[in-house]
Amino acid sequence: MDPKNWTHPLGGGVEFRKESMMKERRKYDPEFKVRVVLEMISGQKGLMQASREYGIKDTVLSRWKQEFLERASQVFEEPKAADHAEERITELERMVGKLTMQLEMAKKVLRYSDTRPKRSE
Repeated sequence: MDPKNWTHPLGGGVEFRKESMMKERRKYDPEFKVRVVLEMISGQKGLMQASREYGIKDTVLSRWKQEFLERASQVFEEPKAADHAEERITELERMVGKLTMQLEMAKKVLRYSDTRPKRSE
């Protein structure tokens, strides 16, 4: 028997489908989350008021607020990744230069070795 066609045990023809039991998660863009959190932090709206107005569980809003406050200091941090990337680029450029010189020297050695007369045995 296919589970998609199961009927409610009490009858009445009510069908339960796996798809209808699982709600799809709503996704919110970052700008919306920031606006809602700032409303709560500034005191314009309380947690429960924002929860009712936007139809979002209070636990979700609390998590957004906590994440926002935890990451707030990152806004003023110096970009370390850019410095590290530039150092890496400089290092790689040095390596390319060194390898280019080694390749040129190897080519010269190869040219000189090809021009020598071969011994006949």
